[in-house]
Amino acid sequence: MESWKNHVRQGLQHRDHREKLPFVGVFTSLSQLEERFELREEILADVQSQSLERHGVEVGGNATLLRLQLREREHLVDKLSQTVSDLTAVLHLKEAELQYWQSRVSQFHQEALTLAKGSNTLKEALSEYEFTIECQTKELAALRVDQQCLKEALGDALREKERLLQRWMEEKIKEADRLNNYNVTQARWQHLTKHLKKHLQKGAGKEREPTLTNPSSDAAQSTSAIQRINIPTDMHSGLPDQCHVSGPPQA
Repeated sequence: MESWKNHVRQGLQHRDHREKLPFVGVFTSLSQLEERFELREEILADVQSQSLERHGVEVGGNATLLRLQLREREHLVDKLSQTVSDLTAVLHLKEAELQYWQSRVSQFHQEALTLAKGSNTLKEALSEYEFTIECQTKELAALRVDQQCLKEALGDALREKERLLQRWMEEKIKEADRLNNYNVTQARWQHLTKHLKKHLQKGAGKEREPTLTNPSSDAAQSTSAIQRINIPTDMHSGLPDQCHVSGPPQA
């Protein structure tokens, strides 16, 4: 895309160098010669008219040429004077502009010094911030290491807690099982005790009923009831049955 543009640009520059540049000085010289020719024609006509008015006859060629040159010189002097005045005005403007730009340069120089001081201050602050960031980075790394250690310790503590809680639950379950078994055993024992008491009370009531028709049988039943009562008491006391059982009464 850029290659053909460069090619066209080079072609135009080569054409200008070949066709335009050689004739730049020629056109400038031609314009200057045309200007001088017109000026000389005006001066010559003026000189001829003045000479005719003064003497009424035409003067020689040398006098006319001298007057022509004199007028041309005067015209050039006037033109140069105008050019000098214009250049003087331009010079004054340039001097004023130069002073303005010098003041601006001094102002910019002062601003540059201020900015340089600010830049140095900012550099110092930046170095301090970099040092602070480096210290904080190291502290952050240390805190991360501590955090990792604390996380590991927390994990170990949680696992130990779970293990102890599981162990405590197992012990509580075992204790509850033992308590339930004990309660069941106590309930069975109490039930058996009540049943035996009821049985003994029923047996004792039957043995204590009076029998008026057969006193010998009544005495025998009383003896048998005493023997039955003494048997369980001997079982609880651990003594032999012969120590508590008495023989039947003699008729």
